[in-house]
Amino acid sequence: MKTFTLFVKEHVSFMLFQIGLVSFILLLFWLDGFRNPNTAIYSVAMSILLTAGYLGAKFIMRRTYYAKIVEKPKQMEDALIRHIMTPEHRQTTAFTRELYRLYQHEVQTLYDRQNRHLHFMNQWVHQMKTPISVINLLLQEEEVDKKSLEQEVARIQNGLDIVLVNARLDTFEEDMQIERLLLRHVLQEVLTENKRLFIANGLFPVLNVDEHLTVATDRKWIKFMLNQFITNAVKYTFEKGKKIHVNAVQLPEGLCLEIKDEGIGIPASDIHRVTKAFFTGENGRLTGESTGMGLYIASEVCEKLGHELTISSKQGEGTTISLVFKDGEAGEQVDDATGR
Repeated sequence: MKTFTLFVKEHVSFMLFQIGLVSFILLLFWLDGFRNPNTAIYSVAMSILLTAGYLGAKFIMRRTYYAKIVEKPKQMEDALIRHIMTPEHRQTTAFTRELYRLYQHEVQTLYDRQNRHLHFMNQWVHQMKTPISVINLLLQEEEVDKKSLEQEVARIQNGLDIVLVNARLDTFEEDMQIERLLLRHVLQEVLTENKRLFIANGLFPVLNVDEHLTVATDRKWIKFMLNQFITNAVKYTFEKGKKIHVNAVQLPEGLCLEIKDEGIGIPASDIHRVTKAFFTGENGRLTGESTGMGLYIASEVCEKLGHELTISSKQGEGTTISLVFKDGEAGEQVDDATGR
């Protein structure tokens, strides 16, 4: 009954048109004086029969379609109507299927994002238990080791920074401000912030960047990325006395910033996966402190900023992270000492 009611509602305008057409034919016969009333009756009867036959045949052909759309759907696949007849319905079905595909993609994206956040938070909370436990133990000592306490606080702070950045990654465009910066000044700020980390691990940063080189980027995000690169370089350089080299070279495609350590390097089997979310690899399992999110977030930020990130490494010799600021983003600036 619902299918028939829906069919009638859809064709009300057509039936009204047919009634108007029959009325017009009767009007013509009336104006002609009804000289042949049998012809008028025959014309009206044939119009009604042909219209009824047309509507009846159309209803029979399309009843499966109407029966499908009046049913209460039980799953999303019910939107994919398979019994289609007219070109209009075929096009409507194709449009619906494309909407369904877009819906599935958006839902999967949201699910992956939510799952990523949940996985990361569970992993992060688990890892933060270690520095908190260490701090509690240090506080129980009669003489508190300030150096050790500062190291554990720094670990917590670094973890909090990653959590905040990961939360803001989905609204990156709203939190981005591109400006021209003096690259050496930004690097000096990052190295100074990590000074205690260098001292604690007995490593030495070597900065070889011309003070007039500038790049167009976001100050906050570039500092986060550089901090991740420097932290990783220090974390995986176990021998004291080694150096972390920070160089900048002008290439045809733009300015290339290189951060090179003399650490243990990355295995060839891991090099192409280090920017994947939650991937820790062999080196991460050695330290037991890796969340697998630092380089992933850095690579995502690079992509959004339009910078090219490449990682090369050789086990036992070290790792080099290259960040290329493409054409139009690198140059020399002498007059403006602020980098803005």
